[in-house]
Amino acid sequence: MAQFFSPDPSSSPHQRLNPSWIVVAAGVSASLHVGKLPPAVPVLQQELGVSLVQAGFLLSTVQVAGMALGLVVGLSADKWGLRRSMLAGLLLMAFSSMVGAAATGFEWLLALRVLEGLGFLLVAMPAPGLIRRNVLPSELSGRMGWWGSYMPIGSAVGLLLGPWVLQATSWQSWWIALGTSSLLAAVAVWNRVPADGANSQSTAAAPVQEGWRPRLALTLKSPGPWLVSLAFMLYSGQWMGVVGFLPTMYAQAGLTAKLAGTLTAVVAASNMVGNIASGKLMQRGWSAGRCLQVGYVAMGLCAVLAYVQVGGQPLAPLWLRFVAVALFSAAGGLIPATLFTSAMHLAPSSGTVSTTVGFMQQWSCVGQFAGPPLVAAVATTVGGWQFTWVVTACMCAGGCLLATGIGRCWMGLKR
Repeated sequence: MAQFFSPDPSSSPHQRLNPSWIVVAAGVSASLHVGKLPPAVPVLQQELGVSLVQAGFLLSTVQVAGMALGLVVGLSADKWGLRRSMLAGLLLMAFSSMVGAAATGFEWLLALRVLEGLGFLLVAMPAPGLIRRNVLPSELSGRMGWWGSYMPIGSAVGLLLGPWVLQATSWQSWWIALGTSSLLAAVAVWNRVPADGANSQSTAAAPVQEGWRPRLALTLKSPGPWLVSLAFMLYSGQWMGVVGFLPTMYAQAGLTAKLAGTLTAVVAASNMVGNIASGKLMQRGWSAGRCLQVGYVAMGLCAVLAYVQVGGQPLAPLWLRFVAVALFSAAGGLIPATLFTSAMHLAPSSGTVSTTVGFMQQWSCVGQFAGPPLVAAVATTVGGWQFTWVVTACMCAGGCLLATGIGRCWMGLKR
């Protein structure tokens, strides 16, 4: 069982800003690179001749990198050092984005996008461990709620800010601006997050001395990492499958591109409400299993309201369907924050926390990669989006079963 350790002395109440908030901000900076591309696709098509299929590859590269390297990067972060890993990831993303601004074709952009995907993993994998190192155990659930919102914050900012920057300047300026944000985040991590091994009170603060094979075997043989990873896959698959096609659905409903983008950004941003609420609820005594089950059940019910049709007509008017999708996203936010907290507890040892998070991220990327094609396949087969709720209902049912297993694991640790 992974143990909790005393936070670094530098995170005392006298410090103006706890280092864990710097870690969360670094995660948001990294997620901006994931969300920067969708608004830029039309411009890249026009200026660089990028085809729609090529744009799809640019969009999915981060997920492919996570699917292929999530566990490997998690193992490396545990061994190399959490802060070192995050710094390397931020600098790699800054470099890739700034150099990418000089790209003249698809191949160059794709190669640099692969580097951005690797940098993103180097930032995301060690973050939960860094947060745990710098907060009191009683504060961990609440801070993990904020960490769980780093992706929806970055996605929403990218969807909202990107079109304005692209209209006012160019896609190259957009790339350089986000590269600069990652560089500033690296400076903040360097200056404000304690170095690996700086805290003598915490064995988690030093790089792990065990080889990668024992840590990998221990992680894969333990039930906790599998439960949280598969639960994350079922969440991310349906969330991305629904939110990813919202602009298309709204366009089919006759909305303008800007309005469709704004509504999609609102839906993405609403996810952070559930993430933050999860931390508060767990601090007030809610179990992980309860938070997860409420999240999955609410997602399933909201999807029914948003997509089911009666007599060939939607069950609800467009405005109510938008509210239902926003609630779908907000309720779903209960899940990632709870799973990040669960990973801290259910990692089989203190030296496998980032490995467990990496394994979870890997399965999350599988969900993000497979969810949209599955939703699209169902829509194509039936000739519309009306059976999307069937896909989400199946994923929610599986998620509830996994939530029960996670709750039992937690209870076993407390005995």
